[in-house]
Amino acid sequence: MHPMVYAARTGLRRGLIEFRQTYSTATDLFGQIFWPLAMGVVLFFMRGDTFDGVPLVTLVLPSVMGMSIVFTGVLGTSGVLCVEREDGTLLRARTTPYGMVGYLVGKTTMVTYWIVVGVLILLVPGMFLVDDLDLGVGSWLTLLWVVLLGAVATLPLGAVIGSLLPNPRSQGLVTLPLAGLIAISGIFYPLAALPAWLQTVGQVFPVYWLGLGVRSALLPDEAAAVEVTGSWRHLETIGVLGAWAVAGLVLAPIVLRRMARREAGSAMAARRDAALRRA
Repeated sequence: MHPMVYAARTGLRRGLIEFRQTYSTATDLFGQIFWPLAMGVVLFFMRGDTFDGVPLVTLVLPSVMGMSIVFTGVLGTSGVLCVEREDGTLLRARTTPYGMVGYLVGKTTMVTYWIVVGVLILLVPGMFLVDDLDLGVGSWLTLLWVVLLGAVATLPLGAVIGSLLPNPRSQGLVTLPLAGLIAISGIFYPLAALPAWLQTVGQVFPVYWLGLGVRSALLPDEAAAVEVTGSWRHLETIGVLGAWAVAGLVLAPIVLRRMARREAGSAMAARRDAALRRA
């Protein structure tokens, strides 16, 4: 077996093990389920609101699921890279033959599991809050390709950001722009209700398209009437998310290689000393 193939297989096993470890401690478990549970509470209190005759909770539930994919893919990946660059895990991976291959496959596997669990945590209780979800075979297939394409579009972006951030405490530099994108991406209110120029800006980024893709999977065709063009636009969804995926997959290896070359024991010791001084 080629060493790179072996490293990739090891990374897959490592990703599954680390995913299980995430749910073995109370702190990590709380961090994983708090946001989906909080969104469930928000959806509960939105039950009486409507937009153009469509219950707002019907539109918001799939949108929040799409937003969860973006948040987990970008913030989850960037956060893990920042932490493990600071504690030396990344340095140890770099000094092992094909260690970076196994490391990146493992992290990608772990975060992908996080994405799937986050979607399910929102979907299962949402089935009891929303009466008109379409959960046929076609809906599950559409949801599957949207989730997978969303993961491919966001995970490399998170890796790039994690490589550029100086330390884990800089995550706020990512969270605030993402929160701004949510406001103009039709997550909590249909994009068609926003000014035209904001609609244009929102459609550049993957947040809107992931929300649209999940809505197309779970809602009946009549609900598309409140969208910008009155349709689900599957081809455009694939095109935009695919473009982000290609850009991330091209850029991420370049940035990660440069970041890995800069890793050394002295740099790690300097970051550790700086963290101790801040503590």
